[in-house]
Amino acid sequence: MAQAQLKPQSSEQILLVVDDREENLVAMEALLGDSPWEVRTVNSGEAALQCLLDNDVGLVLLDVQMPHMDGFEVARLMRGNPSTRYTPIIFLSAIAHTEDSVLRGYATGAVDFILKPFDPQVLRHKINVLLEHERNRHDLQVLSKQLDSARAFNASVLENAAEGIVVVNEEGNINFVNPAMARMLNGTVAGIEGTPLLDYLVTSGMPTAWKDSEFYKHWLRGEAYRLHDASLRAVSGQMLPVALSSSPLPRLQRSMVILALDMSVVRNLYAQLESQAATDALTGLLNRRGFHQALESSLARLDRSGKRMAILYLDLDGFKRINDSLGHAAGDQVLRQVGDLLRSSLRPYDVLARMGGDEFTALLDGLEHPEDAARIAEKLIELVSVRHRVDGMDVTLGASIGIASFPECGRSVDGLMRAADMAMYEAKRAGRQQYRFFSPEMNGRARSRLMLEESLRNAIEQNDFVLVYQPQIYLETGKLRGFEALLRWEHPVSGTIAPNVFIPLLEETRLINRLGDWIFRRGVQQCCEWRPMFGEQVVVSLNVSPVQFGMPQLVDDLRRVLAELGLCPAQLEVEVTESALMQDLDTTREQLSQLRALGVKIAIDDFGTGYSSLAYLRHFELDTLKIDRLFISNMLSSPKDAAVVSTIIDLGHHLGLEVIAEGVETIEQRDWLLEHRCHIMQGFLVAKGLPVAETAHFPAQIDWDVYRKQ
Repeated sequence: MAQAQLKPQSSEQILLVVDDREENLVAMEALLGDSPWEVRTVNSGEAALQCLLDNDVGLVLLDVQMPHMDGFEVARLMRGNPSTRYTPIIFLSAIAHTEDSVLRGYATGAVDFILKPFDPQVLRHKINVLLEHERNRHDLQVLSKQLDSARAFNASVLENAAEGIVVVNEEGNINFVNPAMARMLNGTVAGIEGTPLLDYLVTSGMPTAWKDSEFYKHWLRGEAYRLHDASLRAVSGQMLPVALSSSPLPRLQRSMVILALDMSVVRNLYAQLESQAATDALTGLLNRRGFHQALESSLARLDRSGKRMAILYLDLDGFKRINDSLGHAAGDQVLRQVGDLLRSSLRPYDVLARMGGDEFTALLDGLEHPEDAARIAEKLIELVSVRHRVDGMDVTLGASIGIASFPECGRSVDGLMRAADMAMYEAKRAGRQQYRFFSPEMNGRARSRLMLEESLRNAIEQNDFVLVYQPQIYLETGKLRGFEALLRWEHPVSGTIAPNVFIPLLEETRLINRLGDWIFRRGVQQCCEWRPMFGEQVVVSLNVSPVQFGMPQLVDDLRRVLAELGLCPAQLEVEVTESALMQDLDTTREQLSQLRALGVKIAIDDFGTGYSSLAYLRHFELDTLKIDRLFISNMLSSPKDAAVVSTIIDLGHHLGLEVIAEGVETIEQRDWLLEHRCHIMQGFLVAKGLPVAETAHFPAQIDWDVYRKQ
């Protein structure tokens, strides 16, 4: 608000002496010149008026008898001018005047009428009093103008303020309201003033009596009060969200001022942000945060009503293949299509969300029996497991669904979500494109898996993993070809952990990537140490998991290790499973091409147990086929297994590939393989996986007759 500022005044006021006689003017200057005012003298009425226009004169000593324009005329003209209307005048005259002339002088605005000669002391006293009076009048006039200006400014501020402003008295009635507040309340200033504030205020917990309100209590203590979440009920009944702030006015006014800020735009923006924060931008469904909020709200409601509900956790089968082969844009299109399918198949009040990636969840409310959730899960699997048209191509998906029922599987958001997630992974392990209900046994398996995963992490950090080496022997000559490096875990408490327990988990959690460089480096280094004992042709075979095979830096990592340790690339054989080769055919071709350019050997491990597609054998650059131990163990007793092994051996010969039989345990199996022209074997017949120290004592060539006699 503007504050009145006094105009600075000159330290000396001007005293104007008007007389047509020069000697009188000189005498007056001599008489009054040493006083605390500035004496100006003029010799005519015209000159006096000009001086008054040019200067801020505090007092005029005016002679009555003057030629051309007498003192009365000068006074009359002064009173007619707004700037000199209130300037005090003392008439001076050397002759006595009638009562009429004196009255005439007062009528024209004179404050005194003095006859010459006069007492100088009396005149000085009168001049002092009148100049002081004029100074006060002038200051008051300036202050009044400034107050008027400030009042107009303040009124303009109140009139044009965007915030609503009300003044409320101690009884809770509105004494003043500005136009902005009147617009907020959809009323008029006159119609609102004099009404109780509580008629318009709608807030949870607001008392009906004004003196019980926080506004009044804070005003009584002389404190400000803020209410951030309130609503005003307009005259029309419409509700307006506002933030209110009250402050007490000076105590004598017995009132408070309340500011009201329209929060409708802020609330709408907040609602939009909340919606965006809880919505999946790709599908328009709820996201993880939104689903958790909806589930939490449903749990609070159902816990009181005793009704049932179920969580469906759906994961798409085959989506990664589509995303990798057709690109992320095509993958996004598939996710939108699936979201639309799921939305159209559920009830309007069911809650559907995309949790991220290719995972969706549904909250089924008001179920009578758990079997109702199973029927819906079957319907969803059937809907998703159809051909989807993407960029002119037909693609096929599947779905695996886990079901967690309330209250059997949990009573909290985390508990139900965890149960549904575990059930979904159980459905995937069971063969995909099916559903599973959560059971306590799953929870036990999940806990065991979690403990195993944590132990794996600790084992990596504490170097609990070791490599053992199983010899590979030429069947005909008994000569040592090389060794396959096998990863083993020596647990400090549980002892040796079976590979089929920890290796799948290493791959699933991608912890295998942390071990990969160590395996490559340790295996290559060991092969370098064998060369003095077994020659420059000895080979070390290293297994590469599907996760590692899909990493773009695989070849660069191998090249770096071979260069640093000085091993010939031809002495390194990389073993890859069929499933790893078939994950992404374009990536596989590129990876195999780079491995071939590097000069390492490439073997297909466990051939016959995966896709068993003969077509890729023509297109992929390979060196070795390894027959899975499953066929070898039964080939002497099973004609079918014998036929499979014989066919693989013949296939290898025709394609120019070496064939290695895994899991050979008896001399009879060795003889059969040799008879059918298999090249190489490895298995317990010769040796299990050997520690590094024992490999140094393994013979470069074995005598089969020794093994025949055992």
